[in-house]
Amino acid sequence: PSGSRVLIIGQAGSGKEVAARLIHARSRRSEAPFVCVNCATMHPDRMEIELFGTERGYEGEHTSRKVGVFEQADSGTLLLDEIGDMPLETQGKIVRVLQEQTFERVGGTKKIAVDVRVIATTTRDLRLSIAQGEFREDLYYRLSVVPLHIPSLRDRREDIPVLAHIMMERAAASAGTLPRRIGDDAMAVLQAYDWPGNVRQLRNVIDW
Repeated sequence: PSGSRVLIIGQAGSGKEVAARLIHARSRRSEAPFVCVNCATMHPDRMEIELFGTERGYEGEHTSRKVGVFEQADSGTLLLDEIGDMPLETQGKIVRVLQEQTFERVGGTKKIAVDVRVIATTTRDLRLSIAQGEFREDLYYRLSVVPLHIPSLRDRREDIPVLAHIMMERAAASAGTLPRRIGDDAMAVLQAYDWPGNVRQLRNVIDW
């Protein structure tokens, strides 16, 4: 129920975004927006525009104002997915936003105040990134108020039967067919496998 920032660490496909959505759904902000931005897929030159938006006319004489994700998430939760891939320059601006809860749109001078809870995810060892000069230490400590580690699927094999049954029901409902029973021998094979792609890979196998 708190508004503390959360840093979710785990391998690709382990369920970090699912955990972030659950945290939002159980928070006092559950009725407000949940906005997700993937820092790994966003072009570095566009990142500040996507985060903070632009003033009218910034991208051309007749362009309207663009609302960034911080404004979209106002009163709700903003998920910064793969925060370790954010450029250093942008990291510095995020530090200021987290500290002041205000920012300026790109091309503007007016301070915009927001009330946003930030959850960040990463597959990287951010402490190593700090040592290599690729991630700001002050941003790490601002984000890692509540660090949460999502274990890989091979470290929670007891979850595989529950996950497999849920995924089978969803796959069957999506395809308009009856769920197929997973035999004990098949389930034993699923539980014995190491799942390098984690929960995402398990879901793909069940769909297949």
